[in-house]
Amino acid sequence: MKSLKENFQKAHIVIIGSGIIGKFNALELSELGFKVTIIDPTELQNSSYAALGLLMGNMYQKRRGRSWYLRKQSIDLWPQWITFLQKFNSELNIEKPLIQLTTNEEKFKKLEKFIYENNDQNLQILEKDSIFIKNINKAFQTKNIKGMISFIDGRINPFSLLQTLDKYLKHKKINFLEREIIKIRKSNNQWISSTRNNENIKSDMVILCNSLKAIDLIDGISHKITLKPVLGQAMEIDVNDAEVDLLSLPKQFNINGKNIIPKSKNKLIIGSTDEYSTKPEENTFEKLTNFLDKKPNWLMNGKISKKWYGIRSRPDGEPSPIMKNLEDGIIICTGFYKNGILLAPACSRWVANEIKNYFS
Repeated sequence: MKSLKENFQKAHIVIIGSGIIGKFNALELSELGFKVTIIDPTELQNSSYAALGLLMGNMYQKRRGRSWYLRKQSIDLWPQWITFLQKFNSELNIEKPLIQLTTNEEKFKKLEKFIYENNDQNLQILEKDSIFIKNINKAFQTKNIKGMISFIDGRINPFSLLQTLDKYLKHKKINFLEREIIKIRKSNNQWISSTRNNENIKSDMVILCNSLKAIDLIDGISHKITLKPVLGQAMEIDVNDAEVDLLSLPKQFNINGKNIIPKSKNKLIIGSTDEYSTKPEENTFEKLTNFLDKKPNWLMNGKISKKWYGIRSRPDGEPSPIMKNLEDGIIICTGFYKNGILLAPACSRWVANEIKNYFS
């Protein structure tokens, strides 16, 4: 009788989509001994390359249900994966803490209540005398910013993470095909993934991690899944003001829904928008700097040195993300909205368990 490991080593799994979810699934499955092929026609255009990498997990305020379970599991798994991936990039890490701020008194009261009710030592209210609040108030010329700090949440540099995953996949000799899959079908207990150039790639299983395009491949399968495109914009701003030192600010924080990441003394990143479209709206600067009633002069006079966007997918009519066995040998793992990087460890663990059960 063959051992499970022998079954795994003989099984070939195709992953369609090379974003953070596709690559993380390849990482986990490769460690289990599976032969993995990643297929993606335009690797550098997926939304993972436009992500900011903020991990808002422990500060998630709905502490029950599937969404919280996935966050909690990922929070526990991320440190283990960082340690593992540091063998391929010693500088990869999670920058902590993460700070969430508001100028709205009602929202602040909800944050206070959330922290009081959960009695989590890794979450604290930031009082007015906090050095973080003092520095933010000084830089943004405000007086009424309040919020909370999470010592577990933080940020992973998404570009560094993707580069590190690429190093791992190259080390493991994971096959990568730059192809567009236009059809998948089952034949003689195998899945056939057909490219636009009429090339057929055989595998024992297929995992769909290709965001909105996954829907086009499951039209013939009786599962009603709808995904909406959600475009997020971000920009890098150069500040020409000798009196402002952006490095006095926290490494990553959120004010009234906008994420802010200082990069140097006079440069910062601000993102992101939620636009239900596939084309970015105009007036990017106004949209991304409208998180305060009154902008400080240095921000109003700032110059955009770089701007970019990514198109994410959000499930319509069901929770995010979509993680389902569609039928024997095909799994869909997409629709992560803003949480692809955060939830990658928990979702790849779920996929791995599903596949292990399939081959047991």
